[in-house]
Parts: sequence; structure tokens; C-alpha cells
Amino acid sequence: MRTVEIVEVSPRDGLQNEQRIASTEAKLDLVDRLIEAGARRIEAVSFVHPKLVPAMADAEAVMARVPRRDGIRYIGLALNERGVRRAIDAGVDEVNFVIPATEAFALANQNTTRARLLDELAAVAPLLQDARLGLTLTVAVAFGCPFSGEVAPDEVARIVAEAARRAELAELALADTIGCAVPGQVEALFARDAIRTHTGRRAHFHETRHTAIANAFAALSAGVRALDSSVGGLGGCPFAPGAAGNVATEDLVWALERGGWATGIDAGSATEAGRAICAAVEVSPRSGLAAAGTFPPATPLEVPRQDHR
Repeated sequence: MRTVEIVEVSPRDGLQNEQRIASTEAKLDLVDRLIEAGARRIEAVSFVHPKLVPAMADAEAVMARVPRRDGIRYIGLALNERGVRRAIDAGVDEVNFVIPATEAFALANQNTTRARLLDELAAVAPLLQDARLGLTLTVAVAFGCPFSGEVAPDEVARIVAEAARRAELAELALADTIGCAVPGQVEALFARDAIRTHTGRRAHFHETRHTAIANAFAALSAGVRALDSSVGGLGGCPFAPGAAGNVATEDLVWALERGGWATGIDAGSATEAGRAICAAVEVSPRSGLAAAGTFPPATPLEVPRQDHR
């Protein structure tokens, strides 16, 4: 059976935009549940200004208490050099550095320019190498920007090429931050020379327009072997108007495994993890499995016999 890696982002992207802020204890409980469900790479925190993203203000406290087990890797997201330094000090296993595909989103999301972010990436690359931490570059709004509209594939390829020239990338991720991508667009962008040459490629899809699972299969067709998702379908970007939640882990896993892909994640356990963290932040789960269950059901339904005599 073919395998695909699920990168669980609910502790970070899933919780950063909810009105009710999850407690540190709730986040740690979520991490425990994710590990029990089979998650091995977890984007646990982001190192951003606490006034701008209050839900991530306890990033260091979370990292100080996450369970350290063989085979479990914790990712910290950073938007600038200061964030990377905090991530290193906090003891993450990997850093996810974000550069938007458009100037407008760089200003809204990080209050800077893409050129400045590329310079900061070059500055932190030696620090990450010295700390022996993997570096993922995520290109945000790679498929469409809420402020600039359509994003030219050449512009995404240019950002990737510039970043690769300045830093050694362990992984390249393309993010559909506002959930506007369609499958053909996904396949075409991942097929670009500047992108397909990266051995480690990852995709991040939002469910805004209900194309996320179709886009995930399109990414797999293009050779991608790592997909982001969030239990309960939680998620959104504080700086991207209209960005709905991430593709739900349980829905994605169910669809992938029905399609012949092994994920290592138990869909039922992921559904329960989603229910628990959604209850903690007082929202309803946004996944299909939370509403309808799996098919076939774990316990076959007994259909009452009808007597038509």
C-alpha cells in the first residue's frame, strides 16, 4: 500500500483563530490524543507576537511539557528571525518558516516584505544547522491571495528558488491559505521545475470552498507525500479574511485509506480528539466523520426486517 505522511496542525493552526483560547492543559491533552491516534509529526506551536495571536502566547509553556517520545517530532512555526530564535530555545524538532507569495499578504501577515523575509531566512539558516533542526519553507497564499487575488505560478516559483538559494530546505510546503485552489491548479503548481526538484514536498489545504480533499489527491498525483490537516476541521488565519478551517484529519484519513493510501492515523481516534478539543474551545466539530461516522460503520447496522405478507 502507498503511504502518505499526515502532519497534524490542530494545536497550532487549528487553535490560533478560535474566539475562545484553549488552555495550556487543553493543548497538552490534544497532543496526547493526537499521539494516541497515530500522529508522528505535530505542528504544536507558533512563535508569534502574543498581542497579535493571543492563542499562541503559551508556546514556550506548551513545548516545555509536551511528551518526548521516540519517533514524535514537534514543529514550531515562525514568521521572522525572532520567532526562529524562540523556537530553537524552546526545543522544537523542526521549524516551519513562512514567506507569502504576495507583497500584500506579507504586509498583512508579517508586517514586512518578501525581500526582508528572504534576508531573515538566510540569517537563520546557519542557526538551524547548528541546532540540527529541519527547516520547512511554507509559501503562504500560493494559490490565491485575499488582497491581491490570483497568484501567478511564476511568482511562487521565484520565491521558492530564491529561498532555496539562501537556505538548505529540508521540506517545501505550498499553502492554500484561503481555500481557493482547485485540483488542476494544484497539480500544475507542484509540477513547476523550481518546486518539483525538492525531495520533500508538503501541501496545506483549507476547506473554505470544500475542495481540500480533491486537492489533496491532486497533490499526491503530483508526487507530494506529506499533507497537513487538523482534527475537527479546526483552523483559519487571523490575517486572511474568509479563511475557513483546515481539512479535517479524520475526513482526509478516511478518504485516503479508502483510496489505497496508508496514513498511520486511526480515523476514529482522530474524530474523538477533534470532538474533545472542539468542546474545549466551545465550537462544534466541522468534519464529516464527526457528523456521519465512518462507512462502513464499525458496528454494522441492523436493518429491521419487514414483513410484506
